[in-house]
Amino acid sequence: MTVPIALTIAGSDSSGGAGIQADLKTFSAFGAYGASVITALTAQNTHGVTAVHAPPAEFVTAQLAAVFSDLDIKAIKIGMVANAEIAEAIADALERNGSIPVVLDPVMVATSGDALLAPKAEEVIRNRLIPLSDLVTPNLAEAARLTSQPAAGNETEMRAQARTLHELGSGSVLFKGGHFEAPEAVDTLFDGTHYDRIALPWVDTKNTHGTGCTLSSAIAACLAHGASMRDAVFRAKAYLADALAHADELSIGAGNGPVHHFHELWRAIDR
Repeated sequence: MTVPIALTIAGSDSSGGAGIQADLKTFSAFGAYGASVITALTAQNTHGVTAVHAPPAEFVTAQLAAVFSDLDIKAIKIGMVANAEIAEAIADALERNGSIPVVLDPVMVATSGDALLAPKAEEVIRNRLIPLSDLVTPNLAEAARLTSQPAAGNETEMRAQARTLHELGSGSVLFKGGHFEAPEAVDTLFDGTHYDRIALPWVDTKNTHGTGCTLSSAIAACLAHGASMRDAVFRAKAYLADALAHADELSIGAGNGPVHHFHELWRAIDR
């Protein structure tokens, strides 16, 4: 059986709700085989991050070389890059292995508010990783930092910052408005010429840990299957909405728990 292979380049979440663990679950939910390159180890649970350990950049390079030399990667998701040296190593590897769709989730701060990115790495993301990406998926705070502007306060400002990020070299930008105070959750997809407004009802749950990781890896999985960027984004958004809607069926930890990556599969097993 031949299945498309998707690669996640990200940090490990010891609680299993975000990072590498969320990415691999999402790949599996979409019928893609998941490979991984670990950029950081985090001591983390549903309350927050208590420690971060980043391996030497040379070891990240070794992981990348091992994967690219053997596996037929159809799409790449990049999450937490930890520091500038690791970000540079990833950019070097992408340049050596071009023409693979890349989804960049510029992870800077965890859901709990804990910092996950060294300040110097922001410049590498801005100057090297964004131009190598087919899609960048920042939230309000990440877009503000990457564009050196105040956080967007309305959809007009979201569109303006999405255009600025596109001008940095990304093929498309998915500006996530989930932290924006509005009657519905509104994202903006910009491909350089056209804006798509993606609005979904709010889901009343505290279990939102790993939503950004899940969305970006769902998009990468769809791209690995050959979907267009627009179709991949809309399918991934629908999947995340369902995963959030079923999140309260899980009881994981006492803080912000994870979304339910396998809600469809587990429901089918129960039947």
